[in-house]
Amino acid sequence: MSQASGDRVLAILDLFSEDRLVWTPQAMMAATGYTRPTLYRYLKTLRAAGFLAQVPGGGFAIGPRVVELDFLMRKSDRLIAGAEAELHDLAARFPGTAFLAEWYGERLLCVASSSRDIAARTSYPRGRPMPLARGAASRAIIAHLPKRQQQRFLDQEADLRQVRRDGVAVAHGEVTRGIVGTAAPVLDEGARPLASLCVSMEAEDYARIVPADLAEAIIAAAARIMARLSDGLNLDRTG
Repeated sequence: MSQASGDRVLAILDLFSEDRLVWTPQAMMAATGYTRPTLYRYLKTLRAAGFLAQVPGGGFAIGPRVVELDFLMRKSDRLIAGAEAELHDLAARFPGTAFLAEWYGERLLCVASSSRDIAARTSYPRGRPMPLARGAASRAIIAHLPKRQQQRFLDQEADLRQVRRDGVAVAHGEVTRGIVGTAAPVLDEGARPLASLCVSMEAEDYARIVPADLAEAIIAAAARIMARLSDGLNLDRTG
C-alpha cells in the first residue's frame, strides 16, 4: 500500500469518535470525498484486518483488532510499566484518581490510572482523548514545550513559568466542574515532555488535604518514573 493510500485508510479510522461511534458508508463518502469503489476497497481491507466491524443496519464500528493492539501497548509501553506502581501508591495515599496521560499531536490521552474509590469522578478515563489546552495534566506538559509550541495552545506565559518553578500545575474545575487536578511532567533525558502524572479529586477532598504534600508526592513519583526510563531498567511487568 502506498503512503497516500495508507493516509486515506487512516482517515477513515479518524472519523470515529466518542460523539459518533458508528458510520454508514454513505456518511463516510460524504465526509471523505472518496468514491464508492475506493471506499469499499478500503473498508474491505479494514474489516479483514479487524480494525472495523460491520454492525446491524449496515454501519461500521471500531473492530476487535484495536483491543488486541491496546493489550500489546500495555505490555510494551515503558512509561506505563514504569508508572504503574507510582499510580497505585498515589491512589492509596490520596482521594480521587491518579493517572498517567501521554500526549501526541494536539491530544492528551489517559493511558493508565488507579483509584481506591471506583466511583471517583475523573475527566480522563483510559483511552478518552482530550484537547491539549485545559487542565493541570495539559499545562504540566505545555509548560515544558518550546515557546513557539506553547503559543499554539495557551496564552498564559506567566502561569507556565509558575508551573516550571513549582514543578506542578494545579487546575480548579477547568475540565470538570468541582474537580481539582494536580500534575507534574514526565520528561525525557532532553527535558522534553513525554507525559504528565496527575491526581484529580473532588474540591471538597482537596480542601481537606495539604496541597503541598500532594504536590511533593507527585513530583517525587514523576522523578522516579524518569529515573527508571533513564536507567534503562527492565520494565517488563511480567517478571
